[in-house]
Amino acid sequence: MASTADIRNGLCIKHNHDIYKIIEFLHVKPGKGPAFVRTKLKSLTNGKVLDNTFSAGHKIDVVRVETHTFQFLYAEGTEFYFMNTESFEQITLNKDVLDAPDLLKEGTNVMVQINTETDLPLSVDMPASIILEVTYTEPGVKGNTATNATKPAKVETGASVNVPLFINEGDKIKIDTASGAYMERVKE
Repeated sequence: MASTADIRNGLCIKHNHDIYKIIEFLHVKPGKGPAFVRTKLKSLTNGKVLDNTFSAGHKIDVVRVETHTFQFLYAEGTEFYFMNTESFEQITLNKDVLDAPDLLKEGTNVMVQINTETDLPLSVDMPASIILEVTYTEPGVKGNTATNATKPAKVETGASVNVPLFINEGDKIKIDTASGAYMERVKE
């Protein structure tokens, strides 16, 4: 058993007969009244996110997890296939478990958290950013850049990302996997 002092991002806990991963947390010490911890929890079974407040010192049930590096092999419908880079063991995960399945490119390494009690995969942590090639976008109009204007672009995985007007087809761009937003153009 742990307490609210042990809460950190990425911690997996049992709460309300389900397993949740802590996405965000904030320790709050108001001037009047007891301290508490405001958290944002993501269910590892159905992907729903809920806000929860724990009072300071509240006991939480931590789930022991191991983290392993897996390589994304391919997707077939809603099933995504991964291979452990050390043991070459393959696992299949549903699309709902992944945070940004539309940004996954074949060969990408991800971190998979596995419950040590049941040996079942709990969550998949994508790399912080991923570099993808733009396959389709409208050409930018010269002189139309007075503001921070953006246009939609399709990348090689099929995802749609808003990019600045100067991005053209064939350009490689860096995308933030947490928000799915354009970060920068990558020169080769």
